[in-house]
Amino acid sequence: MKTKKIVTFLIVAAALLVLPLILQQGGNAWVRIVDMALLYVLLALGLNIVVGYAGLLDLGYVAFFAVGAYLYALLASPHLADAFPFIAANFPNGLHLPIWAIIPMAAALAGLFGVLLGAPTLKLRGDYLAIVTLGFGEIIRVFLNNLDRPINLTNGPKGISQIDSMKFFGFDLGKTHDFFGIEFTSVSMYYYLFLVLVIVSVVICHRLENSRIGRAWMAIREDEIAAKAMGINTRNLKLLAFGMGATFGGVSGSMFAAFQGFVSPESFSLMESVMIVAMVVLGGIGHLPGVILGALLLAALPEVLRHVAGPLQAMTGGRLDSAILRQLLIALAMITIMLSRPRGLWPAPDHGKSLVNTGNGK
Repeated sequence: MKTKKIVTFLIVAAALLVLPLILQQGGNAWVRIVDMALLYVLLALGLNIVVGYAGLLDLGYVAFFAVGAYLYALLASPHLADAFPFIAANFPNGLHLPIWAIIPMAAALAGLFGVLLGAPTLKLRGDYLAIVTLGFGEIIRVFLNNLDRPINLTNGPKGISQIDSMKFFGFDLGKTHDFFGIEFTSVSMYYYLFLVLVIVSVVICHRLENSRIGRAWMAIREDEIAAKAMGINTRNLKLLAFGMGATFGGVSGSMFAAFQGFVSPESFSLMESVMIVAMVVLGGIGHLPGVILGALLLAALPEVLRHVAGPLQAMTGGRLDSAILRQLLIALAMITIMLSRPRGLWPAPDHGKSLVNTGNGK
């Protein structure tokens, strides 16, 4: 049995390593789709800490994604030198800080924003918590859209461009490289970086889930009053859940800014938050394999359905817009899945046992 698991692991590892090399034969667009799917996996893993482990509904999670992206954009582009004369005097081409400084700062700043969001919501539950977090996400987006005057900090709706790519000890992921006669494009290099981050995040989340903190979060999720009666400090643990979940969003945002080379408020709309929550719910709340599966499916599904919507639009004589038709197909697919698998595509095996036992009167 152990040998079988090792063989399976080696096959999966080999498949993940050669996947971008196979996809780039059909063009960089396919590798880019997989790259964005891995970024969404990172976001879904972070939100799973808040929603899946602690049971706190967060509809403004994309705000932490935006904080990380804009911090990286400001510190790794010429924008601050153009906006502030005193920075231009000392750094004419912009700050261009190394990633070793920016990424920890992005994680810390996003974590701070997570705690600031969590502090006023400690006594809120359910719909009220969802409304407050939703409002927080929209406030961040509106600020990003309007902080171009009187001081041009975010460049408003025009966004920030000329953002540096990821560089490790002079090794630039934004360029094509040759190894052993095989060409690795920029999107393939980012694929390996995002894959490593996903693996590290999965290990961290798994260790958290099985730790005392993770069990305390789950106790709060199941019954907060009972958890408080058992001596669990629900206030601090809720803030910790918001803060830790937000750090994942901050790191993901910095990766997104480096990968795209451009950020604007349009990338951080309410729809993005809803999609990330849908990934967690669709895959299976609180179950890491399910969350990863849900994120991969919902990130790739729109691109797959893009090829389905075109022929359907042609069949109707062009009366239906392909973008609207694609959204309709996504909604129908999600409704079908949730009706057939109400607990998610890959739910946790022990989640909901107490509810079943209670219903049977045991």
